Amino acid sequence: MHYTIGEAAKRLGVAPSTLRYYDKEGLLPFVERSPGGVRLFRDADFKWLNIIECLKKTGMPIRDIRTYIDLCFEGDHTVAARQALINKQRQAVLAQMAQLQQTLSILDYKHWYYEQAKALGGCGAMGTLSPDAVPEEHRAAALLLQRANKE
Repeated sequence: MHYTIGEAAKRLGVAPSTLRYYDKEGLLPFVERSPGGVRLFRDADFKWLNIIECLKKTGMPIRDIRTYIDLCFEGDHTVAARQALINKQRQAVLAQMAQLQQTLSILDYKHWYYEQAKALGGCGAMGTLSPDAVPEEHRAAALLLQRANKE
């Protein structure tokens, strides 16, 4: 079965302009064209489209995605190079996740902080709490914020 660019975009959950951009950037060498030049997507193309979307969501640059696709089309002798690209991006995602986890910890601490402030009658009253009053799960974030405020 063939899909138009609009149908493929809808199925993938992106705008048709996104697929046109991917094509312009050389990410869709597998897409067929009708005699009139209309892009024709097949069911099998969604495997590629999904990996492109996945890599895009990780923040991988378009040029690296194009390199990855080109390597895939070159054959099995490029497996090590493909793995290296994926591993590099995996490390970048792990670093992003660590940063997001730290950010979430700070937000969790601030949520607790404001709950306590409401219960005590305001933020000024929070200064009367001992450091031990901060729950263990929020202490690292509290210390991080304290250090940032002193610098």
